[in-house]
Amino acid sequence: MAINLSKGQKIDLRKPTGEQLTNFCVGVNWGAIETEKRGLFGKKKVIEDVDLDLSCIMTDAKGELVDWIYSPEYNGYLQKQKMPLGKLDSKDFALKHSGDDMQGDVGGDDGLDNEIISVNLQKVDPKIDKIFFFLNIYLKPGQNFDFSNIPFAKIRMYEGTPLRVDNVHANYDIVTNSAYANNGALIMGKLYKRNNEWKFDAMGEPTNDNIFLQTINRILENYAK
Repeated sequence: MAINLSKGQKIDLRKPTGEQLTNFCVGVNWGAIETEKRGLFGKKKVIEDVDLDLSCIMTDAKGELVDWIYSPEYNGYLQKQKMPLGKLDSKDFALKHSGDDMQGDVGGDDGLDNEIISVNLQKVDPKIDKIFFFLNIYLKPGQNFDFSNIPFAKIRMYEGTPLRVDNVHANYDIVTNSAYANNGALIMGKLYKRNNEWKFDAMGEPTNDNIFLQTINRILENYAK
């Protein structure tokens, strides 16, 4: 049975059989905002795209940045700022991002996560000590909403692939948590080493960061060391 995580909860990465969980997905699921508006010719369904960005960074035991995964869609801006460009694979190919979803599910939950980072802990570079996962809302011009407005937004850790869910290990609900209202970013959690074994901490720290670069700096300054 899947674990329903709460903020700050720490869990072992073990299956019910006692076997270590080493290959899994960290996925985020959400829907587009669908409303009905009354016009001259009756009601009309209006769909507002919701663009959430799932990212992660990897640090060593000293808290120094080793590697990162975030959307290449921002590379034009990042290049102008002379910042490291976004990419979908870690250098050791232990983590892989499924790609940027800029809309969310339309017409209800399709049962699959919109953005997924696949993890193979057996391939992780030995010098990596922590892996932080975080989520940012990208607001397009004219948009004004936060996590409390996004339909069925949730996080889960599961065995399977981006297109197939086999066994869900843990769930974390976002939209029903009032602590995330009025916030547009969330430090979801971290994988960390303890006695040469990987564990997970559901940090659940909401922030008002406007862009993922601010969230990265926040993690490095406050949580990585």
